[in-house]
Amino acid sequence: MSKSNAIIIPEGCATVLLHACCAPCSSAIVEWLLAHDVTPVIYYFNPNIYPFEEYEIRKNESKRHAESLGVTWHDGDYGHEEWLSAVQGLEHEPERGKRCEACFYHRLLATARKAQELGIPFFATTLASSRWKNLDQVNAAGLKAAETVNNTPNGYPGGNPIAFWAQNWRKDGLQDRRNALLKEYGFYNQQYCGCEFSFRASLNHTENPDRSSNPS
Repeated sequence: MSKSNAIIIPEGCATVLLHACCAPCSSAIVEWLLAHDVTPVIYYFNPNIYPFEEYEIRKNESKRHAESLGVTWHDGDYGHEEWLSAVQGLEHEPERGKRCEACFYHRLLATARKAQELGIPFFATTLASSRWKNLDQVNAAGLKAAETVNNTPNGYPGGNPIAFWAQNWRKDGLQDRRNALLKEYGFYNQQYCGCEFSFRASLNHTENPDRSSNPS
């Protein structure tokens, strides 16, 4: 494996709070972390998902996967109305546009706060595993979230600084492994990104069948 295709563990990272958008996207990442002596703690915070029934299905699949591996799993609040406020005015933005930037930041800011609350110095996100997401947007949102939390007193004991593990989680063969684990676990494989805006877009774009196989 060439260095350019390798996943690099940050120095001192023994545990990471992994924001999981869904079970399929997190499965290969969690497997890789466990195999490389990094303890994943999963945080499921995805208030963008619509409708609520879809949210519950994805959440339960994520929990089922974590429990099957004995991995600690935390449930974030749905908070869809707060998410709508975070993306207000961006409803008509295209996928990978400014609405996605705001969405990523909203979710990763909550993850950063949770990491500091739990005393976990690193956090990462499975959003960086999807080829349908803009990796630069994801990483920018994570770095901004870490900066915001590190510069804002929050009352947690010690208030230790946290860091975002910016990583392309499609490397090291994880994309192919994800697809294999999807079949192995029999995961529910969602048909659109998650929010009502991407849901509506998916109804109007049926010419690309590959997109229907992409979770989150």
